[in-house]
Amino acid sequence: MKGTQSMHRPQRLGPRATQAAAFAALWAAAALVLLPVAAILGVMFVRGGRAISWELLSSAEDGLLPSIVGTVTLVALTAVIAAPLGIAAAVYLREYAPRGPLVRLIRLAIVNLAGVPSVVYGLFGLALFVTLLGFGRCLLAGACTLALLALPLVITASEEALRQVPERLRAASFALGATRWQTVRRIVLPNALPGIITGLILSMGRAAGETAPILFTAAFIALTKPFPSSVLDPIEALPFKLYYMATEAHGITEDAKWATASVLVGLVLTINLVAVITRARLRGARRW
Repeated sequence: MKGTQSMHRPQRLGPRATQAAAFAALWAAAALVLLPVAAILGVMFVRGGRAISWELLSSAEDGLLPSIVGTVTLVALTAVIAAPLGIAAAVYLREYAPRGPLVRLIRLAIVNLAGVPSVVYGLFGLALFVTLLGFGRCLLAGACTLALLALPLVITASEEALRQVPERLRAASFALGATRWQTVRRIVLPNALPGIITGLILSMGRAAGETAPILFTAAFIALTKPFPSSVLDPIEALPFKLYYMATEAHGITEDAKWATASVLVGLVLTINLVAVITRARLRGARRW
């Protein structure tokens, strides 16, 4: 009887077999996500590559040069606004704020803000910067709006980078008589710099591809001058240019639309690649 029960007892998988099955499931899930993305990027770059030329990229009249310059300028100004605010908020939350329900509520609000649709930020920027503060539709209004959009990611990434700094470094600094601010400035921030810069650059990559915020606050198509001369001038930007070509412009070939999309995605991928390279170099330069 015992022998019969042992014969019908199901055999359990060993640890190696379980691990192999788990890795196979993970690879399958990754393939389900990456293959459609790779297919879309492949079609876009193949169709857009036929229309991309030096004349398209360098012409200020019929080309994409004003949109490229406007996008890069907008992202740079966004970084200038978002970086000090986001890093300062992360330093306060991680190093100075007392632990309690208020800080947990603030972190929950930051997480929720990261999930707010970009069109909501665009409408908020239109109401606050364009109308209430009187900036008008300009580079500054668009950068302030995109900075608000990027702040949750900058704060979260910076706080996580600060959390990764070993506590023994803080303890050693305090033991030598350093103040909290001296410890943060000379010990914590330099060691957290790779993660902070990576989060900042990734947030700028997201900002570079957003259409709704600049649609309401910064972008124009028919400009009297192709390049802005001050932060109070409107700009051309690649996301809005692509939106305009796909919805309102007439006589635009499909290859030109694919080419604009390829340039935009290429710019975003370049920003993300810069983040990866910067993180690797800074991590290699600093060893705990």
